[in-house]
Amino acid sequence: MDEERQWISAVLAGDKQAYAHIIHKYKNPLYATILRMTKNQQDAHDLVQEAFIKIYHQLGKYDGKGSFSSWIYRVAINHCMDEFRKKRYKMKVVEVRDDHMVDAHHPEVIFLKKEKNRQLEKLIETLPEEDRLILLLRYVNERSYEEISTLVNLPLSSVRNKLHRAKKKLRETVNRDEGGYFHEMSNNQ
Repeated sequence: MDEERQWISAVLAGDKQAYAHIIHKYKNPLYATILRMTKNQQDAHDLVQEAFIKIYHQLGKYDGKGSFSSWIYRVAINHCMDEFRKKRYKMKVVEVRDDHMVDAHHPEVIFLKKEKNRQLEKLIETLPEEDRLILLLRYVNERSYEEISTLVNLPLSSVRNKLHRAKKKLRETVNRDEGGYFHEMSNNQ
């Protein structure tokens, strides 16, 4: 955090090169989150660039009270939600690919993991936009309930309720035999 404060101070003092450190640290996590929201690499790339421009211009508004990473996520997500509202863009979830995962001794394990990820992504796509975003922030980006509350501008109780209802809906979908892989797994246990 001290390093981030130094970067922020340097940027605010006019050192534009210091901003490269902030971009380098946060570009991949922000891109992953936005890609899962848009399901379009070019749109995600564009939104991340626009978000970093907005973050740069609003850097002076960061008051240091909360974590810098939460503040960056809030600015980026707010920017994306504004763009979605403008374009009536539908958030979607991108298919997870484990191409880097190689286990030559157990090819069936690789297939099952890929199938599980594909089915999970399909299940998550059935949720409303805001519920998907909260689920992604909690389980993909590992954000706390408090951080999510701040990021999506909802009371903590609403975040907990939405997350609970989203997980319940996913379980119900699985139990209705619409969950494919997950339905089979729940019946085999």
